[in-house]
Amino acid sequence: MNATTSSVTASRQLIRKQLAWNRLLSVVEEQAQTLIRTAFGTPTREAGDLSAGVFLPDGRMVAQAVTGTPGHVNSMAESVKHFLRAFPLATMHHGDVFLTNDPWKGTGHLFDMTMVTPVFYGERLVALFAATLHVIDIGGIGSSPDGLEIYHEGLFLPILRFLRKGVIDPAVLAIIRANVREPAQVEGDLFALVACNEVGGRRLRTLLREFALDDLLALGDYIITQSAIAMQDALRDWPRGTWHNTLVTDGYDAPITLQVTVTISDEGVEVDFAGTSGSVARGINVPKAYTDAYTSFGIRCLIGAAVPNNAGSLAPIDIRAPAGCILNALHPAAVTSRHLVGQLLPDAVFGALRQARPDRVPAEGSSSLWNLQLIGGEALAGTGAADAAALRHGPRFNVVSFSTGGTGARPGKDGLSVTAYPSGVRNVSLEILETQAPLVFERKEYRADSGGAGTVRGGLGQVIEVRHADPHAAFLIAAAFDRVHNPARGALGGHDGAPGRLRLASGTELQPKGRQLVPAGERLVVETPGGGGIGAPSARDPARLASDLRQGLVSTQAAAEYRVENSTAPLSPEVVAV
Repeated sequence: MNATTSSVTASRQLIRKQLAWNRLLSVVEEQAQTLIRTAFGTPTREAGDLSAGVFLPDGRMVAQAVTGTPGHVNSMAESVKHFLRAFPLATMHHGDVFLTNDPWKGTGHLFDMTMVTPVFYGERLVALFAATLHVIDIGGIGSSPDGLEIYHEGLFLPILRFLRKGVIDPAVLAIIRANVREPAQVEGDLFALVACNEVGGRRLRTLLREFALDDLLALGDYIITQSAIAMQDALRDWPRGTWHNTLVTDGYDAPITLQVTVTISDEGVEVDFAGTSGSVARGINVPKAYTDAYTSFGIRCLIGAAVPNNAGSLAPIDIRAPAGCILNALHPAAVTSRHLVGQLLPDAVFGALRQARPDRVPAEGSSSLWNLQLIGGEALAGTGAADAAALRHGPRFNVVSFSTGGTGARPGKDGLSVTAYPSGVRNVSLEILETQAPLVFERKEYRADSGGAGTVRGGLGQVIEVRHADPHAAFLIAAAFDRVHNPARGALGGHDGAPGRLRLASGTELQPKGRQLVPAGERLVVETPGGGGIGAPSARDPARLASDLRQGLVSTQAAAEYRVENSTAPLSPEVVAV
């Protein structure tokens, strides 16, 4: 074979691998879309709170669907290995399906169901498909950080066999149905997980046939190796060194300190959370799996963002958190609202990495989701007779509205308004929620002036106002909100974003965490936080400020703050006219 022939052959093989990789991405994306189309619960069906991916038989993640959340998929990257320890490959059969919601071996809290399905090609086990979704209810005290330990928070399912050779275990399903408030929705979601993994396996077998592959191992090894090489290339663009950052969160009864040290070396990135506050007796603790997921996501957003997310690109990131700290909470810690702290971890590592490359790092954002968990037809302990009667008035319901604040300003760009970063979930349509519960949403609009001022402005939060459709009925909110006492910080001279706020329309302030009453005839008002700005506000482009004023994103009063800071350069006539 001459050199030209050899080069042509190598090129063809490379093209063939690229085509197979593209097909593999389409396989996992169809897996995710099947889950969305067949799921019963609004978190999956409307908000996209899910993950899907394909793994080699040894548990290494090869590819993930674009659709989904990093908290799920990056946790799931490790959870499949736990499944293999519980059920070795030799014990798996065609038609088997495995399930868990173990927060320490899954994705961080009991609401997330992770399902793993072995895929056989002929007689050989060639891959594992895994998927995760957030069910609407899991029993216990519900979606609230009020629990003192995991036993208060609902049904705990260890890693178990859900289907055996295609036949469901009726005892497992019966136990689940008996322990949740919405058995039809939860059961429907479980079968949606079964369906999406089945579709993924079917499409993978087609891929193997079309590319004349006996299994996925050679292709998977190639993809993982190339991803690791690309990640090392991306690391060369960053200086070597060690940087520190401290981020303070609201906590439950007292503030929580997140202390982080980030070191970049020739070997990779080490993130150490030594010095972080200890775990607490409330449901805001974070299992290490969830800490790993959002920390690695924060790193990957800045370093190697274009590299596929799999075992190869995740390998150079080493994350450490002392056992027993709030970022490595140990069983039986309460963890239902682990996202309140966990979703702030990208901001924590950003603060350290900004010292290395200030030109590449966004400001802090709202970050933690501001989900409205609204409950009716269910009493609240400690309420008076009249309020208890009003709570039981009308039908029982349990809905969650995925809601968001603003992201931090980005280098050269304003922050994104009402955008779920880092989770990536969608806001749920109000029309959908109003069909599922006797609720009326009176208002949902941008929250003017909530984005921190800066050369580039922080993203805006939103204002949501909701009431019970029956003026004689009360309802509950299971609040789990952060950034109320410690708003998103601006960077490089930019201002902080506005803090969040929870209140009744009559003026009564509500606590940002815990189950609380919205009395009959009252309206709940939720004001989500804004993101921090970057750079001095006085340096903002007057045309951008004028546009903000026209669109009602910034008030005239707030715009004046930009002018005050720039006494030597007054606003342009365009801004003054507005």
